[in-house]
Amino acid sequence: QVQLVESGGGLVQAGGFLGLSCEASGSSFSHYTMAWYRQAPGKQRELVASITSAGSYEYAEFVKGRFTITNIGVNTVYLRMNNLKPEDTATYYCQFQTGDRSVEYWGKGTLVTVSP
Repeated sequence: QVQLVESGGGLVQAGGFLGLSCEASGSSFSHYTMAWYRQAPGKQRELVASITSAGSYEYAEFVKGRFTITNIGVNTVYLRMNNLKPEDTATYYCQFQTGDRSVEYWGKGTLVTVSP
C-alpha cells in the first residue's frame, strides 16, 4: 500500500514563494507519475503539475513560468511555487499513479493561502 506524505504549504503574501514536498512510501514501482493537484473552495480539483519517474513533466497553463516540479529522490517530488497569487489559494493534493496508470493514490492535502 502506497502512502503519500505531504509537507510544506502555509500562509504567504502575494509575490512570495512556497515549496511542497511529497514522498510516496511503500512503493515498489519503478515507473510512476507523481503530481500535484489543487482544489479551491467551491471549485473542482485541477492538475497543477506532474512528473514521471523518467523526468517528463507537465504544467497547467496558469502556473507555467511560476511553478517548478522536480524529482528530489526515489518516489519524492518537490513543487517550488514562485510569484504566488491570491488565486493560488487552495488545498494542494499529491497524487501517485503507477506507470500503467491503473492505480492511483492520494495524499490528504496541504493548505496554501496567499494573502493580497
